[in-house]
Amino acid sequence: MNVNTKYRSNAPEIMDDFSLEGEELRDALNKIAKINQLLGGNKLTLDGIKQFLKNNPTNEEITIVDIGCGNGDMLRTLADFANEKGYNFNLIGIDANAYTIKYAENLSKDYSNISYECKDIFDVSFRELEYDIALCTLTLHHFKDDEIIYLLNILNRQSKFGIVINDLHRSILAYKLFKVLCSVFKLNKMSEQDGLVSILRGFKKEDLIKFSKKLNFKKYTIQWKWAFRYQWIISKR
Repeated sequence: MNVNTKYRSNAPEIMDDFSLEGEELRDALNKIAKINQLLGGNKLTLDGIKQFLKNNPTNEEITIVDIGCGNGDMLRTLADFANEKGYNFNLIGIDANAYTIKYAENLSKDYSNISYECKDIFDVSFRELEYDIALCTLTLHHFKDDEIIYLLNILNRQSKFGIVINDLHRSILAYKLFKVLCSVFKLNKMSEQDGLVSILRGFKKEDLIKFSKKLNFKKYTIQWKWAFRYQWIISKR
């Protein structure tokens, strides 16, 4: 197969169907979370959040919203971190799939500082939500360029501290290595298909710079991280 990574793909992913539910979806959500853990994805997002916590009192409540939260693994990681370091986090997971939200709620039932909302980010009600930090972990690539501009404009306006984005580097090598991961982790067909499409919908650094300039971001950093990720931090402080 001839893979072209010059431009972002607009091919759909199975998981973009918000009515999706069942065992195959749960398995896909769990595998995505597991791979993200093992490849350092959670640490990448947490490191971004730590930049916003510098010189911030630990007893001050900080509201963090996770866009496209999946099974809530990132939020539980943050809750454990806050408990260990003495931070006062109010954690909110947003996902448009009602089944995914119910599953995340069940997995997070022992965490009193985590709540979930089934909400479409393009709905008017989402524009009214306020928070200190917005997270997009492996979420941004699901959207087309104009939708990304729309979403980031809202997140930048509604957040107090800024935005932490963790997303895929679009490259042929990443595409080939993911095929190996599919075999190692025995991913189901949906996870494999969506994962390959996700990489082709991912980003190159120049894409992120283009978005930053279009949105007139004054203070931001873009860093390549293993494994084929970009950490893009937009700061308002």
